Amino acid sequence: MMLEKNRACLMVIDVQTRLLPGIPDSETLVERCTALVGLANELEIPVFGSEQYPDGVGPMDDTLKAAIGADNVAGKTHFSCVDAPECADLMQQMTQDQIVICGMESHACVLQSALSFKAQGKEVFVVADAIASRHAVDTEFAIARMREEGIKLVTCEMVGFEWLRRSDTAGFKTFSKAFLR
Repeated sequence: MMLEKNRACLMVIDVQTRLLPGIPDSETLVERCTALVGLANELEIPVFGSEQYPDGVGPMDDTLKAAIGADNVAGKTHFSCVDAPECADLMQQMTQDQIVICGMESHACVLQSALSFKAQGKEVFVVADAIASRHAVDTEFAIARMREEGIKLVTCEMVGFEWLRRSDTAGFKTFSKAFLR
């Protein structure tokens, strides 16, 4: 099953400034998440975000939050954004049946959100090169677990190529500059 832009939304999970120093290659993570948000915005694909316990951990990366839109970002205390009462309004806005997920941490909030979306009957696509954890082994095992559970694993480029389908469409220039350099 390929991604279809008219059936998809993007969920950016917990890319919070205070947590980024502990994430290996965090600059690349933020760049990839921001580029996915930019492409989704250009293609008019709905974008949502979450922040894990923002009162204690602090907010999402400013640039990323601005690109998503503060009204589309919710704080939470549950690891799964699906299970978080604080995210209920966002979840009601997600009428799409394909959920594309990027963010952190792979083995906690990303994994639990992906499994919860799947349990709701959604087609879940996790962007493997746009997720991270403090320890590489946690991402490795999260990816293995998601694969075993039937979550589709994709890359940023796969998402872009599938959303666009053609090189002569709106958004290809944005995609090309962000990912095909």
